[in-house]
Amino acid sequence: MRNETQRTVLARADRWLGDRMRAVWDLLTGRPVSLYAASVLRIGYGLLYLVFLLREFPHRDEIWGPGSAWTPALARELFEQTGWVSVLALSDSRACFELCYVLALVTSALFTLGWRTRLVSVLFAAAVTSFHARAIFMTDGGDNLVLLMALYLVLTASGRRWSLDARRNRRKQAQAGSAPRTPGKPLARQLRDSRTTLVTAVHNCGMFLIAAQVCLLYGSAGLYKVQGSTWGSGTALHYALNLELFRPWPVLSHFVAEHTLLIAVAGYLTVLLQVAFPFVLFGRLKYPVLTMLLGMHIGIAVLMGLPLFSGAMIVADAVFLPDRFYTLLPHLCRRVGRRRAGAGPAPVPAADAAAVPAQGGPGGALGSKQPVGLPAEGKGHP
Repeated sequence: MRNETQRTVLARADRWLGDRMRAVWDLLTGRPVSLYAASVLRIGYGLLYLVFLLREFPHRDEIWGPGSAWTPALARELFEQTGWVSVLALSDSRACFELCYVLALVTSALFTLGWRTRLVSVLFAAAVTSFHARAIFMTDGGDNLVLLMALYLVLTASGRRWSLDARRNRRKQAQAGSAPRTPGKPLARQLRDSRTTLVTAVHNCGMFLIAAQVCLLYGSAGLYKVQGSTWGSGTALHYALNLELFRPWPVLSHFVAEHTLLIAVAGYLTVLLQVAFPFVLFGRLKYPVLTMLLGMHIGIAVLMGLPLFSGAMIVADAVFLPDRFYTLLPHLCRRVGRRRAGAGPAPVPAADAAAVPAQGGPGGALGSKQPVGLPAEGKGHP
């Protein structure tokens, strides 16, 4: 009897474990998750790095070029210790550097547009890695997260939505839909199915890595702040607002620093949000938390002059928004557009009815109930 009970328990445990493993496998290979979020990350980081390179264009030689204080020789010496690699350090030629800079701009633009995303994502990651490694001590640290996300996005299918690749695929499917289908060979179908499964698994793993990276960043930052005495006393933000290095708008920083109680509450709220962030991702509480984090990052960008870091964090938070949120955005925008169009100024009635020409329509000029106006919006989809 005892052996029978043990066998029953073991059979139930094996069945439960098998069900869990199949569920995980289905989640990993069943369908690609968060395709819209991956596209938002692609557009966000591609555009962010493009703007970053354009902003530093007048200072490119001082930061990454042969005329930089951190010379290519020093960079190569550091590479021997750290193992970093940079295309910019392969040659001391000014022409080679200018060519690499132009190629980085073009790559960032193509990555943002989603043109041949599989190939361009690798080139974008190589460009970000090269510029980051060439002058690792010259930037403000915001490109650290951009570098990590560029490497993770190589794994994802970030060109499936809102891209030139998606537009081209829709045209191909429309053309293939009218053409007769010929059955393929069994081996070709198996290879195609295997490729689809592999691409889906790699994409899902890449999105999981991005989400885990953001959770680790917020959690570690919050726990690190807890250990500091200034964060415990609520004075950390006051000191940060009075640092000359992080005061792009001194008058604004001084005005905010005068509100000591508000600064203390903001400091405690920052620590609470960062520590609690990994634990609120599976409920509706994440939406107000993400909204408050958005405000926090905007404040960091404005008050401390760190737009690249704040922009990178805002884009990273988009990975936690579901696809249904992004699919509803166009409908919400069109609805707001209709309401604004409908809330326009009402037509002023004419003082003399004889001055108004008769309108044709069923029922005569006065009997017509057809409104005259602009064509209805929302009939086309972007």
